[in-house]
Amino acid sequence: MRTQVLRVVKGEPTAEELAALVTVLAARAAGPGPAADPQRAGNWATYWRNARTPFHPGPGQWRASAHP
Repeated sequence: MRTQVLRVVKGEPTAEELAALVTVLAARAAGPGPAADPQRAGNWATYWRNARTPFHPGPGQWRASAHP
C-alpha cells in the first residue's frame, strides 16, 4: 500500500522537478550533518604560514623577499 506524501495542487511538474523537490525535502528532514572539527578545518593552510616569512609591502620588498 502506498501512502500519499506529496500532492501537486497546481501545474504539471516534470519528473525531474519532482525529483529535485523530493531531494531537497529529504535533505532538510535529515537534519544537519556532523560538526566540523575546528582543529582540522584550517590545517591545510597552516603549513604555508610556517614555511615562508610574512609579506612586508613597500618599495623594493619584492627583491628583499627572495633573500633569506
